[in-house]
Amino acid sequence: MPTTHNPSTGAVIQEHPGFAPDETESRLVRAHETFAMWRSCSIAKRAKLIHGLAGVLRERSEAAAELMADEMGKPLAQGRAEMEKCAWLCEHYAKAGEAMLAADHAATDATRSYVSYEPLGVILAVMPWNYPWWQVLRFAVPALLAGNTVLLKHAEVTTGCAFAIERALRDAGFPIGCLTTLVIDHEVVAHVIADPRVVGVTLTGSTRAGAAVGEAAGRSLKKVVLELGGSDPYLVCEDADVELAAEVCVRARLQNSGQTCIAAKRFIVVDSIAGQFCEAVVEHMRQAVVGPPRDPKTTVGPLARADLRDDLHDQVQRSVAAGASLLLGGERPDGPGAYYPPTVLSGVRPGMPAADEELFGPVAAIMRVQTEDEAIAVANRSVYGLGAAIFSRDVERAEAIARTRLDAGACFVNTHVRSDPRLPFGGIKQSGHGRELGRAGLLEWVNAKTVWVD
Repeated sequence: MPTTHNPSTGAVIQEHPGFAPDETESRLVRAHETFAMWRSCSIAKRAKLIHGLAGVLRERSEAAAELMADEMGKPLAQGRAEMEKCAWLCEHYAKAGEAMLAADHAATDATRSYVSYEPLGVILAVMPWNYPWWQVLRFAVPALLAGNTVLLKHAEVTTGCAFAIERALRDAGFPIGCLTTLVIDHEVVAHVIADPRVVGVTLTGSTRAGAAVGEAAGRSLKKVVLELGGSDPYLVCEDADVELAAEVCVRARLQNSGQTCIAAKRFIVVDSIAGQFCEAVVEHMRQAVVGPPRDPKTTVGPLARADLRDDLHDQVQRSVAAGASLLLGGERPDGPGAYYPPTVLSGVRPGMPAADEELFGPVAAIMRVQTEDEAIAVANRSVYGLGAAIFSRDVERAEAIARTRLDAGACFVNTHVRSDPRLPFGGIKQSGHGRELGRAGLLEWVNAKTVWVD
């Protein structure tokens, strides 16, 4: 039985009985039947409901932030910011979505020829706990705008958030069945993917989970979009503003207590400024306030589960055993809660866990290189390719490196990697494939249908 626990105390919040087969079936039937009606609604009507959802999200921002704090440890201020970003997402697609879905006319030998963007059907979303509202809505809002319906299988630790999202859509006026929560295990997920009424699946999560879902989708020839792990490199060039780079790197590392796919994970710095950079990073990390997520002073809360904290500590210990230097933190605290201190590792080299694996928590890995070319090579020497950032006072040169030499789905210059509803988001290599957000994300879940009139 899925049970949500408060990661700050370990206390049980609520038990959520898993769905019996008949309950899963009835919800699948409802999503499928609702699709037949929902697709016939005008895009303008769908957009109006999505715009109304933005208001509901803002009204419930505080309650949602408190639920996130309780279920997965997100500091309250960050939970409020997540809700505001979700509201912005809704407003963006409500305003721009109809034009994005307009037919693209083409000059051919036909009297009239064009591409019409039509919805596909019921889509299963397998979502993670780290951004329990944003990750769901950044997929669901454009998918719903296009006329699809959504089945949501959320992470067990944020089951309460899943039902809260479903209620928010209903209270915004969406027909029942537009977004439907499923409380099911991984074995049932595979059966849902294989069901002929489900046309595709999207997953945000680990590379291992992505491989399992991708395999299940492939067996049934279903469309799949995967947004997976990352080990984002932040390159600090010799001519960088070191203080700016350190401040941004630390802020990007500690966002969501370090539990984000696009957190700054590898700080790759040219040796001539590495000493100054290390000192600045340690000072900024030292200023973080670790504590209960409902405490307004807290900037770093607990990790979402105790086992995740233990895995992170093991990665740190193995990296130190392999030769990394511990500049800050690195000690697992006693007492309740899945807390881990802001930690800085220096002297990290390829082959160490801190260089090769994804560190999902408040641990910064500093890698020294001799040249800019070496920094680029080290950045690209990863199985991941989600985000990357580069810091240099020569903005044009940094932009050229970001555009043509860094292997990632999103590259940022002199700032941190982040998602934006106006731009596509996703990765390459083992960070997944397909895109969310922007027009590209909207068109992932439509049939680009050619229409030819002779």
